[in-house]
This record gives sequence, structure tokens and C-alpha cells, in this order.
Amino acid sequence: MTSLRQFFAVLCVATLSLTASSAFAQSGKPAEPQPPKAATTEPAAKDKEGQKKIDEIAEATRSLVGPAGNPECVWLGRRVVNLLWRDDLDTAFRHLDLYDRFGCPGAHIQATFRCLVRQGNIDPKAQETLNGRVHACWLNPGLEPTAAEAAPAAATTSGGTAKP
Repeated sequence: MTSLRQFFAVLCVATLSLTASSAFAQSGKPAEPQPPKAATTEPAAKDKEGQKKIDEIAEATRSLVGPAGNPECVWLGRRVVNLLWRDDLDTAFRHLDLYDRFGCPGAHIQATFRCLVRQGNIDPKAQETLNGRVHACWLNPGLEPTAAEAAPAAATTSGGTAKP
């Protein structure tokens, strides 16, 4: 749990330092303050999404033993697998370099991607489905394909002929 806290502390410090440096780089007249906008449900949705990501990382930290469960390994590793699935290899390899630099296990990326491929095709418009599958495979790379997806795959591997 302390590594999770350290990770988020470093993330906050980095964010604050980037914000401060951009504030010093601005020139000209300061902008007039904007009137506050009416309260919407959008900030609540962002808070829920952020909390969900934190909960998923914490779940992986609890369930995985070794460096694959470190928060930075979980975050970077899931991004690498997601990018590999979407064929964004250049970005995936850049993230993989960071993943390796943090001392995260490369074999876990391979096993997770293998699990994702074995799960079958994903509707490209259902982004949450991809993220959910990547998370499930990260937690359990030996995850078997679901029965609904395994049935069509078994039919095609048997040669397409039905037994009497």
C-alpha cells in the first residue's frame, strides 16, 4: 500500500511542477476571472472514473505478487497491452521502455497480451470492454476464453464438419 501512496505522491508532484512551469511561461495581461459555471454531473463522472482506476490498480497490487503488482507496472503494463491490441506499436514500444526502466517483468506483458488475443475479437467501439478485458487478463494471464467466444473458435478448428 505504501508503494501505491508513493506512486501517487510522485504523480502529484510531477503534475504540480508542470503546472507551475507553464504558469511562469505565460506572458501578457492576465485573463479576467471567469464566472463559475453551473454545477453539472460531469465532474462527478470524472471522479468516479478516476476512483475506478485507482481501485483497479489497488486490486492488482493486492492480488499479484512481485513487481507485476507494483502500481507503476500495472499502469504502464496495461497501457502497453492496450496499445499493442490497437496496433499502435510505436507508442507501445515507448511505454515498454518505461516499463522496463521501472524493473517491471516483461513476461507479464507477453502473458497478458496472449490472454487478450485468446479472448477473441473486441468491438472497437466498446472501449470499456477492451479496458475491462486487459484488466482481467492482467490479473489472471491464464484466463480461459468465455464459453460464448470459445464455441465459434472450436467450430472453426474442427474443420467445419459436424459429427453425426
